[in-house]
Amino acid sequence: MIIIDGQQDTRNIGNFANLEEILTDVMQDQSLENRIITDVYVNNEIFSEIYPHQAEDLSSESIERLEIKSVPTSQMALDIAGEMAKVTKMMESGGKNVARLFREGKDSDALELLQDLLDVVRDFLAMVGDLTERYLGGKNESFKAKTNELSELLSEMSEILENEDWILLSDLLEYEFAPQCEDWQTLTEQMHKDLVARFAQ
Repeated sequence: MIIIDGQQDTRNIGNFANLEEILTDVMQDQSLENRIITDVYVNNEIFSEIYPHQAEDLSSESIERLEIKSVPTSQMALDIAGEMAKVTKMMESGGKNVARLFREGKDSDALELLQDLLDVVRDFLAMVGDLTERYLGGKNESFKAKTNELSELLSEMSEILENEDWILLSDLLEYEFAPQCEDWQTLTEQMHKDLVARFAQ
């Protein structure tokens, strides 16, 4: 039995070799156009891939019940945008923590946390770019200017990281990176409002 968003589907699990084949077929369904799958339950247990194409390894013979839940892409965009101001606060706090660790001479701890922080910032910028391009026409000059500013700062930080100048890196994190995160908090809150207005039309 296959259930999609609470409705029983006409597909037969036995007509597919594995879970990946089923999901691929379901995602081509017109009813899921402009929707994103958020949850997959196999035999009433949540399924999430630990490694790429793990669904391929799950034989259809082992599946008695498959439930798929989805949300509109617009809802997903709103949910993500609504969380982004929290991410900017985490980035600001993370930057200050890295600076403090460097100043306390805990270089290895600081470097480990810094790597995590840089990954978060890159994902954040990619998400901002995707949301503005896809839903806000990609023409927001303040987003572009701030994205360039933060990207330049990341490049500068990478160079300083290579030179192992921890004091200068701490200063940049505390006096340049943190204020930029505050600016981004305001911008992402505005982005959320803009998306709410756009989808309300």
